[in-house]
Amino acid sequence: MNYKNFPMVPRIIFGRGSFNQLGDILAPKRLSINAPFIYLVDDVFKSNAFITSRIALSYDDKIIYVSSEEEPKTSQVDNLVEEIILMTKERPSGIIGIGGGTMLDLAKAVAIMLTNEGEAKDYQGWDLVKNPAIYHVGIPTISGTGAEVSRTTVLTGPDKKLGINSDYTPFDQVVLDPELTKNVPKDQWFYTGMDCYIHCIESLNGTYLNAFSQSYGEMALELCKEVFLGEKLSIKESQDKLMMASWHGGMSIVYSQVGVAHAMSYGLSYLLGTKHGIGNCIVFDHLEEFYPEGVALFKAMKEKHDIQLPKGICANLSDQELDVMISISLSLEPLWENALGKNWKKVMTPKKLKELYKKM
Repeated sequence: MNYKNFPMVPRIIFGRGSFNQLGDILAPKRLSINAPFIYLVDDVFKSNAFITSRIALSYDDKIIYVSSEEEPKTSQVDNLVEEIILMTKERPSGIIGIGGGTMLDLAKAVAIMLTNEGEAKDYQGWDLVKNPAIYHVGIPTISGTGAEVSRTTVLTGPDKKLGINSDYTPFDQVVLDPELTKNVPKDQWFYTGMDCYIHCIESLNGTYLNAFSQSYGEMALELCKEVFLGEKLSIKESQDKLMMASWHGGMSIVYSQVGVAHAMSYGLSYLLGTKHGIGNCIVFDHLEEFYPEGVALFKAMKEKHDIQLPKGICANLSDQELDVMISISLSLEPLWENALGKNWKKVMTPKKLKELYKKM
């Protein structure tokens, strides 16, 4: 048996206010005065001094504000890479992503594409990246996606939604500052937190499960229960714990895989542009057959926080559109195998998948 030798994030700083140390962390990594640091920042922070005033720019450093309204696309990565090449004298010293999963995934993808030829879509898949990425740093401002720790950057390409999964994808440095998550809107907080919860349920109920994934998954699951069903947590404790749940939830996937909800939400995202967190929630709400306990607990969390999920998003789709979602979803074979075992194709037929989508 050949075991996979996975990379980890080599450096991580955790603590309230640790974002203030960013300048000190980056200084030794500067390659020259002509090699800037490029910050990819979610444009919701454009007028938010709490974050922007603390980014210390020197020499030719630049902030590029990026909208996270849509899921990240391969074309968007190519455009950012071109923009960066045109505005810098030398290859940048590093890329720093500040925001949610979208910004973190874009930062990882841009760092890879600055050292690899061609277009981002050429690298969607497993272990296709040839050259190490440039130095890249992830700073999450919302908790749940696990993007800060994962070895993938999930992108919607011209014909599929699939990550650039490689040993060069993980960040070189992550800054976990729970204070940065303080102004997240409640719905967003819930959907993104549920991304972590669903990671755990899919990982812990999967056929790929092993002690490595299980230990991280169980820890993340307990933290999610404390945050979303507990009574006694202060806001600070809740922020701290959810940030750690996201980390552990991301780690639990390193040696396993996600399952039915993720496979189906990729289809929604590709066709309808549904964002990842809410897409997972819409799908997971209908998956009692596969995750009975997990879904029951999810419904309890939804009720406790008074969350109303959109209904009927697939109601008016044509057969052709449903078929597009089905083929995108069924192409994610490792996810289905993890969820349903080696003979998953007998369980999850296109017809069955269509019935499930039609419920949403």
